[in-house]
Amino acid sequence: MIDLHYAPTPNGWKISIMLEELGLPYKVIPVNIRAGDQFKPEFLAISPNNRIPAIVDHAPADGGAPFSVFETGAILIYLAEKTGRFMPADMRGRSRANQWVMWQMGGLGPMLGQHGHFALYAPEKIPYAIERYRDEAARLYGVLDRQLAKTGAYVAGDYSIADIACFPWTMTHKAQGFTLDDYPHVKRWYAEVRARPQVQAGLAVGKFVKEPFDEEARRNMFGQAAKALSGRATQ
Repeated sequence: MIDLHYAPTPNGWKISIMLEELGLPYKVIPVNIRAGDQFKPEFLAISPNNRIPAIVDHAPADGGAPFSVFETGAILIYLAEKTGRFMPADMRGRSRANQWVMWQMGGLGPMLGQHGHFALYAPEKIPYAIERYRDEAARLYGVLDRQLAKTGAYVAGDYSIADIACFPWTMTHKAQGFTLDDYPHVKRWYAEVRARPQVQAGLAVGKFVKEPFDEEARRNMFGQAAKALSGRATQ
């Protein structure tokens, strides 16, 4: 059994989709990030960066004590290695899949996250920030489009953790004002991935009621609460 500490966000969806694709038994433990659950000591014990998701594997491959993993790229690689699925067996294929997971972790997710923050959530609309991150998000969509044109199928060849990492962030394209008509290869890939029954099941996980998006939620989600927590820790 795997415990999935989770909220229904693009990063959370990566792991719920992966678990559904693998058919592994798991239990969802909701983390209400608007209420500040991510700062609770019991969550920090398994996710020291106070970000969702995280997992606890109660049946690790070494047969030892339960093992916790945080950071979505690390979780995807861990689960792929545990099961021998969605990761190419050959050196070159494995490296290509990992490269695109790292690309998503270092680029697509953070840049779309920043654009979404400044365009949709920031209390003050800062044109420079919105333009800066929109341009970078558009560049990254272009990178993905060219890669999918090259493979003609999925991000790293066969369907893999590279697709599972990238897909949930492209789910935000409409809210962020992008159209996939500008990226025809992404549009084709997006439709194919979204049609997978396991992906649909993963996206449906944990649609629990969210707290209102008020000032407390803003503080918990966008750093002020983390800053306060850090200040207390150094005193």
